[in-house]
Amino acid sequence: MQRFFRFVEGEVRGLHEAAYLLGFFALLSTLLALFRDRLLASTFGAGTTLDIYYAAFRVPDIVFVSIASLASVFILVPLLTHLSNDEERHQLMGNVVASFSAAMLLTTALLWFLLPSILKAFFPALVVEGDTLLTLSRILLLQPIFLGLSGILASVTQIHGRYLLYATAPLLYNLGIIFGLVGLYPIFGLPGIAYGVVLGALMHMGVQLPFVIRFGYLRMEALVIRPRQLWSIISVSIPRTISIAANQIALLILIVLAADLGAGSVSIFSLAFNLQAAPLSIIGASYSVAAFPTLARFLAQGQKNYFCDQIITASRHIIFWSIPLMALIVVLRAHIVRVVLGSGAFDWADTRLTAAALALFIISLTAQALSLLFVRGYYAAGETAKPLLVNVATAAGIVVGGFALTQLFLHNDVWRFFMETLLRVDDTPGTEVLMLPLSYAIFSILNVAIFFWLYERDFGVFRTHIGKPLFESFAAAVVAGFFARQSLYLLDNFLDINTFMGVFLMGLIAGIVGILAGVVVLYVLENREIVEVWQTFHHKIWRYVPIFSGGTERGTDV
Repeated sequence: MQRFFRFVEGEVRGLHEAAYLLGFFALLSTLLALFRDRLLASTFGAGTTLDIYYAAFRVPDIVFVSIASLASVFILVPLLTHLSNDEERHQLMGNVVASFSAAMLLTTALLWFLLPSILKAFFPALVVEGDTLLTLSRILLLQPIFLGLSGILASVTQIHGRYLLYATAPLLYNLGIIFGLVGLYPIFGLPGIAYGVVLGALMHMGVQLPFVIRFGYLRMEALVIRPRQLWSIISVSIPRTISIAANQIALLILIVLAADLGAGSVSIFSLAFNLQAAPLSIIGASYSVAAFPTLARFLAQGQKNYFCDQIITASRHIIFWSIPLMALIVVLRAHIVRVVLGSGAFDWADTRLTAAALALFIISLTAQALSLLFVRGYYAAGETAKPLLVNVATAAGIVVGGFALTQLFLHNDVWRFFMETLLRVDDTPGTEVLMLPLSYAIFSILNVAIFFWLYERDFGVFRTHIGKPLFESFAAAVVAGFFARQSLYLLDNFLDINTFMGVFLMGLIAGIVGILAGVVVLYVLENREIVEVWQTFHHKIWRYVPIFSGGTERGTDV
């Protein structure tokens, strides 16, 4: 048991080491999330029941980003980094935990009574199905409490380099949902799945709690609300809260639009969104999370050049991983959806629509991943106004674009024919929902284009450093996609695409062929990132740093 805790609480040093550790656990969490979605899809199909399940998350998610983001890692990591005295750090964390807990309990109690009116206004077509939506939403109001506290605790684990604790939390979250679906749903029905979500959120928080307590951050005498200090945190956080809330509100409105397009549209949109979120969490979130504490530390020490170098390095590697992966996912989209979701009540029409939606979402993978990094870079610099303006404008564009493109699709036969033919869904009903992920992708790309321009103007970091990685990764993506496509044509003569194993092997082999072809291109072009990846995998990733009284640390490699 002692060796287990030494392993879990090991300290990680280095951008790539932390990013790959986070990426590995994000991959594990993604596999669990995909298994979770497969169970949901096979049990319910893309219909009204699954629509209700996904709609039930909307209000709790907005509560989470609206309140939890007022005291999240984006704000707390720079603040804690600037504080050199342990006692000041402990008081700051105690204040934040106590204030957040009080605010969430009051908000939850209020929303408990307001939810019937809110849900009726947003989802009239789903509310008429009974009180299931209301019951699920009320249960899920507990989720933001635990996830919000977990996010606060994550600021401690991150500044101390305990990325493994942070990375383990999503695994436990998805395990809780799966337990709810497999173990509690047969007993309680749909509310059982919601209980599993709450259990997962509780474990998400609980895995980080012992380390934070042992490090002295949550002593009872520190759990005091200090209004003046709290306002100094909230005043800085408000722009970021509005920024994140704007994105969640945009997603809410897209879900509302989808709910009006017919049964199953919410499910198609949500399942495709979850699928594209998988590579985003593995690549974009891993690098941005790994880089954030270091970016904050460099700026706290006045080392702007090192800050710029860190941004450039993280950007190069995000581009290196994401662009070829985009090409492979677009080529293999149908195989991915059939393997992950295509069973039980999830039929071929659902598969085709979800695959098309995934292709539209995924074309903005690099843009979304870079945007995560750029926003964290500005927060590390104490700059919140620019991310606020850019992200609020993007959210507004997503909503307006989603409505406009849907209307164009419904009333313009030429546009409808072009999009259905391009995505190979011309004989499938319900294709109008595809305009929503298209709008999301278009404005995500515009979002990162604006950030590129802002960073070049403010820091002058990209013009001479990003061009070569972009060209090399794009070349690798084209070749990888071509070889993967040709492999599919060839394998079609040998494998039965009507069986799970046939579809899985076809996608797996074609993906491996495409990856190998892309690696050859990068090697021929003498790509710098592929060399750095190879070197990183030959390093020790983390080391154990025991905790002594008084906060003194001494480390040894493991």
